[in-house]
Amino acid sequence: MWELLFGALGGLFGGLFRLAPEVLKLLDKKSERKHELAMFTLQTDLEKVRGTFRMEERYAEYSTVQLDTIKEAFKEQALTAKEAGPFVSAISALVRPGITWALFFMYATVKIAALIMAITAGGDWKEVVTSAWGAEDVAMFNMVLTFWFVGRAIEKYQK
Repeated sequence: MWELLFGALGGLFGGLFRLAPEVLKLLDKKSERKHELAMFTLQTDLEKVRGTFRMEERYAEYSTVQLDTIKEAFKEQALTAKEAGPFVSAISALVRPGITWALFFMYATVKIAALIMAITAGGDWKEVVTSAWGAEDVAMFNMVLTFWFVGRAIEKYQK
């Protein structure tokens, strides 16, 4: 009887010990797959960052080329205006600031008119003011500031 019990226990433990390495291999493969997936995810994120960096680098190069082209055009325009005389030179110097101010006043007039119409229609002035200034307005504001201030700072730095 003891022989039967020891034989059964021996067979059971022998089978368990034989299966143990296989179970450990399965667990190891599972953790290896997790590790490979994590590495793939990190490599994908790295490639995304590299792509973004390349795009920003190309944009910066393109912007520099544009600024150089604009700078050359302004120099040529200034020389042509000086050759035409002081009156033409003065008018030429006022064109860009004049257009900027005209567009600013038209833009402000439209915004103020919209604000007055919304308040007249019964809207809450706080809500009207906050909704009147959106992402497009911020983009326009940044574009004007960049044109007038950043371009000049870059020109001074290049000299």
